[in-house]
Amino acid sequence: MTAPEAATPTAAAAIPEMATAETTVRRAPVRPSDRRVVIAGAGKVGRSIAGELLENGAEVLMIERDPAKVRLDALPGASWLLADACELAQLDAAGLNDYAVLVAATGDDKVNLVVSLLAKTEFGIPRVVARVNHPKNEWLFTDSWGVDVAVSAPRLLTALVEEAVSVGDLVRLMRFRQSDASLVELTLAEDAPLTGRRLGEFELPADSALVVILRDGRAVIPSPDATLEAGDEVLAVATTLEAEEQLAVLLGPPPPDSGT
Repeated sequence: MTAPEAATPTAAAAIPEMATAETTVRRAPVRPSDRRVVIAGAGKVGRSIAGELLENGAEVLMIERDPAKVRLDALPGASWLLADACELAQLDAAGLNDYAVLVAATGDDKVNLVVSLLAKTEFGIPRVVARVNHPKNEWLFTDSWGVDVAVSAPRLLTALVEEAVSVGDLVRLMRFRQSDASLVELTLAEDAPLTGRRLGEFELPADSALVVILRDGRAVIPSPDATLEAGDEVLAVATTLEAEEQLAVLLGPPPPDSGT
């Protein structure tokens, strides 16, 4: 696996406000928040994530090796480092030990894997989130490569499409790599056996829990007195495949008539 070439001093000199791995990181004013996030990759995806985090009060460091992708005006509240995130010596300059989360958001799966592994093994970053660009590489994005959460845009889009067209079928929205738990969704059909019943009247499968019920644009917090209604979008977490299958049976439509 070959890492991209490091940024050159000449390229860095073209951006006076940009720090290089050999200089001090340009720090934005410290925000009143203990959430510190470093994002490797300042393309559209990385900048979009950073913008949302900054609005929510996080302190963000952007690491980018390509000067053409550096847009200081787009993220004035972020700190920036012009460096190759695959080079351990250059990452040392970023002080990654002080960050709680790293997001590997480049458009290259090889780079995202290397960055994730370095972040976890060399700097002990507690939470590593990695972008998966090609579904065929998704199997690599596990804790063996330092990845806690793998985000695959194609898989998420597929899940959203399935969720939009499926009523009564359990749809897996995402899997949490660190715990092997899954976030699943089911839209309750009119003929579902549990329609009209209170949550306190039945037991959920072991290794599962309801997260929220979405109804008419509102979030209903699951409680023993909460009632399930047709059209409810039920979100749940299941930690085993067996629990997923049991949730599908419990919340799904009635079994087909076996009579002849």
